[in-house]
Amino acid sequence: MGTTVFDRMPPDASVVRHALAGTRQAVFWTEDAPGDPYPRLTADLDCDLAVVGGGYSGLWTALLAKHENPGARVVLLEGKRIGWAASGRNGGFCEASLTHGDDNGLSRFPDEFDQLQRLGMRNLDEIEATVGDLGLDADFERNGAIDLATEPHQVKWLREYANEEGVRFLDTAAVQSEVHSPTYLAGLLRERDSALVHPAKLARALARACAAAGVEIFEHSPVSSIGDGSILSTPLAKVRADRTALATNVFPSLLKRNRLATVPVYDYVLMTEPLTDAQLASIGWHGRQGLGDSANQFHYYRLSADNRILFGGYDAIYHFGGRVREEYENRPVTFERLASHFFTTFPQLAGIRFTNKWAGAIDTCSRFCAFFGSARGGQVAYATGYTGLGVAATHFGAKVMLDLLSGRSTERTELEMVRSRPLPFPPEPAAAIGINLTRWSLDRADHNDGRRNLFLKTLDAVGLGFDS
Repeated sequence: MGTTVFDRMPPDASVVRHALAGTRQAVFWTEDAPGDPYPRLTADLDCDLAVVGGGYSGLWTALLAKHENPGARVVLLEGKRIGWAASGRNGGFCEASLTHGDDNGLSRFPDEFDQLQRLGMRNLDEIEATVGDLGLDADFERNGAIDLATEPHQVKWLREYANEEGVRFLDTAAVQSEVHSPTYLAGLLRERDSALVHPAKLARALARACAAAGVEIFEHSPVSSIGDGSILSTPLAKVRADRTALATNVFPSLLKRNRLATVPVYDYVLMTEPLTDAQLASIGWHGRQGLGDSANQFHYYRLSADNRILFGGYDAIYHFGGRVREEYENRPVTFERLASHFFTTFPQLAGIRFTNKWAGAIDTCSRFCAFFGSARGGQVAYATGYTGLGVAATHFGAKVMLDLLSGRSTERTELEMVRSRPLPFPPEPAAAIGINLTRWSLDRADHNDGRRNLFLKTLDAVGLGFDS
């Protein structure tokens, strides 16, 4: 079994201990962008559209619905606080891809891949335009991204995409001139299909835009069921809605048909203190692009507006039973591994500290990109399963849900991606066995020059493999 650069070039253990000493278990983004409070639903009401979920998916749906029909009564119901879950704690990578990367899209939707690429780029352009037109305070930066090769076999993978429009291959000297790390062998600069945002600021700004447009937002109002006549039950009141959009993503679906369609997989993140001018100069990164390496178990990282480095990924942890629990967010072994990999990547930053550590659950489905549908005779629509790439794709998903609820046929609703569903996950214990075996196999592939074992090849053959 081979090694990776993170095995070959580990930092001294004392560097990791120093960096993690005093790190708080708290989401930096939500601390940095406290949101406006919204009331709890305490009285029954009727509305034209009820949106369940106060993350990006629900916020975009409510906002677009009001822009489409300003006279409609639109109500948004959130179980806790606006943007408290994935929408307030992700890495802030706002990617054009609707399919979680080219390889995943090509393998699953080959006949409409070019169309999906075009729609994805248009979707990102629309988000950028909305941020500008509405003056949304979200630290939006259309800086592009660099995919990094840290092992020789990954260089070949990157070269295969070098001739795509808006994509430029960077050899060792070129990638080092962009960002300096002893681990970088090559890179792929994607100039227009990626942006960065402050996740919590985006959620808060979208909520304020919704409220300004007339959306009625209720926090601490979890919906427990959808009854006959699309009656939504919350602890203190009920909502009778003509149409309902479900934007609950990683949390258990209110529709039985979707209960096994997604599973929660935990992703972990560290955030450094702000870099000094000297520290920033030591790594370059003048273009402020989003960065990610090319392994199966990959790292993603980016600069914040005040020049902190967010560093996350690698471990993707599934817990038996598929539950979402706060206790799963603190995993010391993962934070230590991330810190070690951080200093392998940037040894020149030894001495810096991490101020925050946190985790969040990703709504993973078996095709690794969102799926959509309607229920209850077209009165209910849903979009879910974004698998960690929903910051931009939820805007597209919101439009799909509104299309489905209106009954109109659009370019979006005619897509095979929209009309098809992923295979469900099996019940326990098969789900835990299969998911953890997949993770183990991906780790082995990363330690074996990317070569996939028989289990992964079998998954590829039946349409369950993953290439981001």
